Amino acid sequence: MDQKEILSRVDHTLLSPTATWEQVKAVCDEGRQFGTASVCIPPRYVKRANEYVGNTLKITTVVGFPFGYSTPEVKVFETEDVIRDGADEIDMVINQGLARSGDWEGVLAEIRAVKESCKGRILKVIIEACNFTREEKIALCRVVAMSGADFIKTSTGTASGGASVEDVKLFREYISPDTRIKAAGGIRTFEQAQAMLEAGADRLGASNLVALAK
Repeated sequence: MDQKEILSRVDHTLLSPTATWEQVKAVCDEGRQFGTASVCIPPRYVKRANEYVGNTLKITTVVGFPFGYSTPEVKVFETEDVIRDGADEIDMVINQGLARSGDWEGVLAEIRAVKESCKGRILKVIIEACNFTREEKIALCRVVAMSGADFIKTSTGTASGGASVEDVKLFREYISPDTRIKAAGGIRTFEQAQAMLEAGADRLGASNLVALAK
């Protein structure tokens, strides 16, 4: 798998809390230059980025980021707001407290509410895998599959652990065949990226791979 093919599956990411428009603009330029799947940027810049790139690049943004403990109503509002601004794809963080307490119905209801508010846009559900046991991750695979979300995503990239080949393989075993996998967090080399894709990931979240390609 060559670098071009790998980059075509990357959400080129800049989610730093200090990100400036000039930095976001540069990420958009790089995304177009290297043919990434999308750019993943803070919600505040979605409208400006959409106006800047037009139809030449997909824009991903985040909801409930990075902790996921806002209410379902707030997540739905965030989703509707960024879609109005031109977001193509939504990466949503689950309520991890509900999951840890085994309230799978609560987790499912929230994801479904956000999915409905996506109005057909792609929804990726971030479960923050490093915070859960193997059994909890298997349960989350089932919940995400039931929700109708398009992707299950490993990590925000802000917690104590990121993506791992082991988690991607586990997701592939237990997620439904029509639910895709996004690996994100700590993918810093093309070798790591290829390993994630070979393990079953369909999309990658990364901020360093374009720099390496340069």
